[in-house]
Amino acid sequence: MMKKLFLLSFISVITSSFAQKNETYIKANALFLPIGMLNVGVEHGFTEHITGQADIFFSPWKSFAGHQAQFGIATVEGRYYFDQAFKHWYLGASLGFGVFNIQKWNYWGDEIYTDKEGNLTPYKKNELYQKGFSYMFGLTTGYQFQIGNRWNMDIFLGIGSQQGFYKGYVEYLPETQENRYDRVKNWDKSGEIIPFKGGVMISYKL
Repeated sequence: MMKKLFLLSFISVITSSFAQKNETYIKANALFLPIGMLNVGVEHGFTEHITGQADIFFSPWKSFAGHQAQFGIATVEGRYYFDQAFKHWYLGASLGFGVFNIQKWNYWGDEIYTDKEGNLTPYKKNELYQKGFSYMFGLTTGYQFQIGNRWNMDIFLGIGSQQGFYKGYVEYLPETQENRYDRVKNWDKSGEIIPFKGGVMISYKL
Protein backbone atom coordinates (compact mmCIF):
# COMPACT_ATOMS: atom_id res chain seq x y z
CA MET A 1 0.00 0.00 0.00
CA MET A 2 2.81 2.41 0.94
CA LYS A 3 4.61 1.62 -2.30
CA LYS A 4 1.49 2.42 -4.30
CA LEU A 5 0.98 5.71 -2.44
CA PHE A 6 4.64 6.63 -3.00
CA LEU A 7 4.40 5.79 -6.71
CA LEU A 8 1.18 7.77 -7.13
CA SER A 9 2.68 10.73 -5.25
CA PHE A 10 5.83 10.60 -7.40
CA ILE A 11 3.80 10.49 -10.64
CA SER A 12 1.64 13.35 -9.39
CA VAL A 13 4.67 15.53 -8.60
CA ILE A 14 6.31 14.83 -11.97
CA THR A 15 3.08 15.45 -13.89
CA SER A 16 2.44 18.67 -11.98
CA SER A 17 6.00 19.85 -12.60
CA PHE A 18 5.79 19.30 -16.33
CA ALA A 19 2.31 20.81 -16.57
CA GLN A 20 3.18 24.06 -14.85
CA LYS A 21 4.40 25.80 -17.99
CA ASN A 22 3.27 23.65 -20.90
CA GLU A 23 2.56 26.73 -22.98
CA THR A 24 3.50 26.96 -26.65
CA TYR A 25 4.51 30.07 -28.60
CA ILE A 26 4.96 30.49 -32.33
CA LYS A 27 7.43 33.19 -33.25
CA ALA A 28 9.02 35.13 -36.11
CA ASN A 29 12.19 37.19 -36.23
CA ALA A 30 11.23 40.81 -36.92
CA LEU A 31 14.85 41.80 -37.55
CA PHE A 32 15.19 39.86 -40.83
CA LEU A 33 11.67 40.02 -42.31
CA PRO A 34 12.23 43.48 -43.87
CA ILE A 35 15.11 42.12 -45.98
CA GLY A 36 13.23 39.02 -47.11
CA MET A 37 14.87 36.46 -44.82
CA LEU A 38 12.53 34.17 -42.88
CA ASN A 39 13.31 33.00 -39.35
CA VAL A 40 10.38 31.29 -37.62
CA GLY A 41 10.11 28.89 -34.72
CA VAL A 42 8.14 27.22 -31.96
CA GLU A 43 8.96 27.37 -28.25
CA HIS A 44 7.31 24.98 -25.79
CA GLY A 45 7.45 24.98 -22.01
CA PHE A 46 8.26 21.77 -20.12
CA THR A 47 8.76 22.87 -16.51
CA GLU A 48 8.66 26.04 -14.47
CA HIS A 49 12.09 27.05 -15.79
CA ILE A 50 12.82 24.91 -18.85
CA THR A 51 11.62 25.31 -22.44
CA GLY A 52 12.63 23.87 -25.80
CA GLN A 53 12.72 25.71 -29.10
CA ALA A 54 13.00 24.61 -32.73
CA ASP A 55 13.41 27.15 -35.53
CA ILE A 56 14.39 27.52 -39.16
CA PHE A 57 16.22 30.39 -40.84
CA PHE A 58 15.94 30.68 -44.63
CA SER A 59 17.45 33.15 -47.09
CA PRO A 60 16.37 32.84 -50.76
CA TRP A 61 18.78 35.43 -52.17
CA LYS A 62 20.80 34.32 -55.19
CA SER A 63 22.32 37.79 -54.94
CA PHE A 64 22.05 40.16 -51.98
CA ALA A 65 23.97 43.45 -52.16
CA GLY A 66 26.04 41.84 -54.92
CA HIS A 67 26.86 38.70 -52.95
CA GLN A 68 25.36 35.24 -53.01
CA ALA A 69 23.33 34.61 -49.86
CA GLN A 70 21.27 31.43 -50.18
CA PHE A 71 21.10 29.31 -47.05
CA GLY A 72 18.84 27.33 -44.78
CA ILE A 73 19.51 26.57 -41.11
CA ALA A 74 17.54 24.38 -38.69
CA THR A 75 18.24 24.76 -34.96
CA VAL A 76 17.06 23.06 -31.78
CA GLU A 77 17.65 24.64 -28.40
CA GLY A 78 17.07 23.97 -24.73
CA ARG A 79 16.55 27.02 -22.50
CA TYR A 80 16.71 27.65 -18.77
CA TYR A 81 14.84 30.75 -17.51
CA PHE A 82 16.17 32.16 -14.27
CA ASP A 83 12.80 33.65 -13.28
CA GLN A 84 10.20 31.40 -14.89
CA ALA A 85 9.56 29.98 -18.36
CA PHE A 86 8.98 32.64 -21.04
CA LYS A 87 9.87 35.45 -18.65
CA HIS A 88 13.03 37.53 -18.47
CA TRP A 89 16.64 36.32 -18.67
CA TYR A 90 17.54 32.85 -19.93
CA LEU A 91 20.52 30.79 -21.05
CA GLY A 92 20.26 28.17 -23.77
CA ALA A 93 22.29 25.44 -25.49
CA SER A 94 21.87 25.21 -29.29
CA LEU A 95 22.60 22.66 -31.99
CA GLY A 96 22.08 23.46 -35.67
CA PHE A 97 22.58 22.18 -39.21
CA GLY A 98 22.61 24.23 -42.40
CA VAL A 99 23.12 24.13 -46.15
CA PHE A 100 24.43 27.12 -48.07
CA ASN A 101 25.38 28.67 -51.39
CA ILE A 102 27.04 31.89 -50.30
CA GLN A 103 29.97 34.22 -50.71
CA LYS A 104 31.73 34.43 -47.36
CA TRP A 105 32.30 37.93 -45.96
CA ASN A 106 36.09 37.69 -46.34
CA TYR A 107 35.66 37.18 -50.11
CA TRP A 108 33.95 40.52 -50.77
CA GLY A 109 37.14 42.34 -51.82
CA ASP A 110 38.49 42.59 -55.37
CA GLU A 111 42.04 41.46 -54.59
CA ILE A 112 43.49 38.40 -56.33
CA TYR A 113 42.82 35.12 -54.54
CA THR A 114 45.87 33.24 -53.23
CA ASP A 115 45.40 29.51 -52.61
CA LYS A 116 46.45 27.65 -49.45
CA GLU A 117 49.90 26.91 -50.91
CA GLY A 118 50.49 30.63 -51.49
CA ASN A 119 50.03 30.50 -55.28
CA LEU A 120 48.27 33.34 -57.07
CA THR A 121 45.18 32.36 -59.06
CA PRO A 122 43.57 34.18 -62.02
CA TYR A 123 40.46 34.96 -59.92
CA LYS A 124 39.40 37.93 -57.83
CA LYS A 125 37.99 37.09 -54.42
CA ASN A 126 34.60 38.66 -55.20
CA GLU A 127 34.21 36.26 -58.14
CA LEU A 128 34.28 33.24 -55.83
CA TYR A 129 31.60 31.52 -53.75
CA GLN A 130 31.17 28.52 -51.47
CA LYS A 131 28.57 25.75 -51.66
CA GLY A 132 28.12 23.10 -48.98
CA PHE A 133 26.82 22.36 -45.49
CA SER A 134 27.70 23.08 -41.88
CA TYR A 135 26.84 22.23 -38.33
CA MET A 136 27.03 24.52 -35.33
CA PHE A 137 26.74 24.34 -31.58
CA GLY A 138 26.94 26.96 -28.88
CA LEU A 139 25.20 29.03 -26.24
CA THR A 140 22.34 31.49 -26.49
CA THR A 141 21.40 34.21 -24.06
CA GLY A 142 18.36 36.44 -24.21
CA TYR A 143 15.56 38.29 -22.51
CA GLN A 144 11.86 37.63 -23.13
CA PHE A 145 8.99 39.77 -21.89
CA GLN A 146 5.27 40.29 -22.45
CA ILE A 147 4.08 43.03 -24.83
CA GLY A 148 0.39 42.11 -25.08
CA ASN A 149 -2.31 39.73 -23.90
CA ARG A 150 -0.86 36.75 -25.78
CA TRP A 151 2.25 38.40 -27.22
CA ASN A 152 5.89 38.30 -26.12
CA MET A 153 9.13 39.82 -27.40
CA ASP A 154 12.32 37.73 -27.30
CA ILE A 155 15.67 39.52 -27.79
CA PHE A 156 18.55 37.04 -28.14
CA LEU A 157 22.06 36.30 -29.38
CA GLY A 158 23.76 32.94 -29.92
CA ILE A 159 27.53 32.41 -30.24
CA GLY A 160 29.36 29.18 -30.88
CA SER A 161 31.40 26.97 -33.17
CA GLN A 162 30.54 26.70 -36.85
CA GLN A 163 32.12 23.83 -38.82
CA GLY A 164 31.67 24.14 -42.58
CA PHE A 165 32.25 21.66 -45.40
CA TYR A 166 32.13 23.23 -48.86
CA LYS A 167 33.32 23.31 -52.44
CA GLY A 168 34.65 26.56 -53.87
CA TYR A 169 33.49 27.72 -57.30
CA VAL A 170 33.95 30.66 -59.68
CA GLU A 171 30.84 32.64 -60.60
CA TYR A 172 31.27 32.55 -64.38
CA LEU A 173 32.44 28.91 -64.68
CA PRO A 174 30.48 25.61 -64.53
CA GLU A 175 30.41 23.92 -61.12
CA THR A 176 32.87 21.13 -61.93
CA GLN A 177 35.85 19.71 -60.05
CA GLU A 178 38.21 21.10 -62.70
CA ASN A 179 36.88 24.65 -62.19
CA ARG A 180 37.14 24.75 -58.40
CA TYR A 181 39.25 27.67 -57.20
CA ASP A 182 40.19 25.95 -53.92
CA ARG A 183 41.90 23.06 -55.74
CA VAL A 184 40.75 20.51 -53.14
CA LYS A 185 39.78 16.99 -54.20
CA ASN A 186 36.75 16.54 -51.93
CA TRP A 187 35.34 18.92 -49.32
CA ASP A 188 37.20 22.00 -48.22
CA LYS A 189 36.73 22.78 -44.52
CA SER A 190 36.56 25.81 -42.27
CA GLY A 191 35.77 26.32 -38.62
CA GLU A 192 35.33 29.44 -36.54
CA ILE A 193 33.68 30.88 -33.45
CA ILE A 194 30.93 33.20 -34.69
CA PRO A 195 27.53 34.65 -33.77
CA PHE A 196 25.28 32.09 -35.49
CA LYS A 197 21.84 33.32 -34.41
CA GLY A 198 20.26 36.47 -33.08
CA GLY A 199 17.49 38.98 -33.45
CA VAL A 200 14.12 40.03 -32.09
CA MET A 201 11.41 37.36 -32.08
CA ILE A 202 7.78 38.38 -31.83
CA SER A 203 5.93 35.48 -30.17
CA TYR A 204 2.25 34.53 -30.00
CA LYS A 205 0.88 32.10 -27.40
CA LEU A 206 -1.31 29.38 -28.86
